[in-house]
Amino acid sequence: MTSLTMIARVSDGLPLAASIQEDEQSGRDLQQYQSQAKQLFRKLNAQSPERCTLEAGDMNFHYVIAQGVCYLFLCEASFPKKMVFAYLEDLHSEFYDQYGRRVPTVTRPYSFIEFDTYIQKTKKSYIDSRARRNFSSINTELQDVQRIMVANIEEVLQRGESLSALDTKASNLSSLSKKYRSDAKDLNTRSTYAKVAAVAVFFITLVVYVRFWWL
Repeated sequence: MTSLTMIARVSDGLPLAASIQEDEQSGRDLQQYQSQAKQLFRKLNAQSPERCTLEAGDMNFHYVIAQGVCYLFLCEASFPKKMVFAYLEDLHSEFYDQYGRRVPTVTRPYSFIEFDTYIQKTKKSYIDSRARRNFSSINTELQDVQRIMVANIEEVLQRGESLSALDTKASNLSSLSKKYRSDAKDLNTRSTYAKVAAVAVFFITLVVYVRFWWL
């Protein structure tokens, strides 16, 4: 499985740790993806969504932001999203325990490169076929992955648009969608009342007509 895991400080995009696994059979060149990941780190800020998926062809970038650190994972788009975010949450928990207090003070890129050992071990446990068969045992309390914002990596990087802006647009679209559903529901209700009223008027008219015509 071709994959890339990178950890960076959100305040300035400084890479803190990384792990690369290239699939020789696929012939993928991960340098381009690494470059995109670094560009993405530089766009993050305190208003960026805490969880996000960025599509890159048949590959996806997924990231989690916690305690000022971004945990990013690149993998095939077909890989289960819930498992990806469980993996990223796992990395966050261990990384913060080991290095959380030192993160704000380091100035050298990849200051915690030794964390690669834990990344490799943890990633293997999530990719392992037995783990995937036991997928149902993964923490079900994780945020609903279907609600995680999805965007295109090329559009985000080329337009120079911040992820916080995209998140705002996504929120606005969600609000508009809710308003549309509410308006549609009200319209249907009014339509139903109108139909009932029309039927009632018809029968009342019929009764009055029959009564006065035949009496």
